[in-house]
Amino acid sequence: MSNGSDAASPSDVLRGLLTGHGLVRAPGVYDGLSAHLVRRAGFPVAYLTGAGVAAAGYGLPDIGLVTATEMLARAAVVVEASQVPVIADADTGYGNPIHVVRTVRDLERAGVAAIQLEDQTFPKRCGHLSGKEVVAADDFVRKLHAALEARTRNTVIIARTDALGPHGIDEAIARGRLYAAEGADLIFVEAPRSRDEIKRIAGEIDAPLLFNVVPSGLTPDIGDDELEALGYRLAIYPGALLAPAVVAVTAALSGMGGRDPGEIVGPDGFFGAVGLEEWADLGRRYQEGEVVWP
Repeated sequence: MSNGSDAASPSDVLRGLLTGHGLVRAPGVYDGLSAHLVRRAGFPVAYLTGAGVAAAGYGLPDIGLVTATEMLARAAVVVEASQVPVIADADTGYGNPIHVVRTVRDLERAGVAAIQLEDQTFPKRCGHLSGKEVVAADDFVRKLHAALEARTRNTVIIARTDALGPHGIDEAIARGRLYAAEGADLIFVEAPRSRDEIKRIAGEIDAPLLFNVVPSGLTPDIGDDELEALGYRLAIYPGALLAPAVVAVTAALSGMGGRDPGEIVGPDGFFGAVGLEEWADLGRRYQEGEVVWP
């Protein structure tokens, strides 16, 4: 992307793509190498995946352990390396509405084109893991307003709802419609469980829609052509680069005489490789008050 003074900003470039023809496809990037490769492959947009950064960058499952500072540092790397508009996963905004203000300001300074915020409780969980909880819709709306008022560069604000898992499709659609009415530029209903739910979301939310492509996740496979026909404007692929990298690395290690770790499939398997169960055990231990202090 040109750095000339008369060049369009990354957010303006992204907005132009979203108002054009066809489904905009954003592969998930998590480091400088993946960002460079997305640019070299000719993709017009990159998605900075929080799950990928947690696992590849810090060896952690996507359960809210990565901080705002760590994601900000990674955002600056991928913006510089990719030279295309970057959509930044900002989880829950890393706190209350004033934390959201700082998050938006910092990510804008890093040069991202779009910021994704979700209505989960903190700590959040990967959208395709069980056990998610969401805050009250009004509480998220306050965060959304903070983000909209904090932006200074026409940054695209994406509102994600995880209400479908704990509360069902009707609540998820209601929240999507509410967040659109409150000013979100794109609506992201996470983890629909059936093709009927995918179609209902497209038919009942009158706003630009994002779709999350997660093979072996909770959502059934659906082709890009069908997503486009339904009216989805943007598709993200958080694991599209990292999943095959894991397969290649494990094969290389086995070829060198290392132990075969077994097949790593889906979010549970992927995060299991970086300690999901150990962290879950810690969470249960402290929640249940089993710790005996010395």
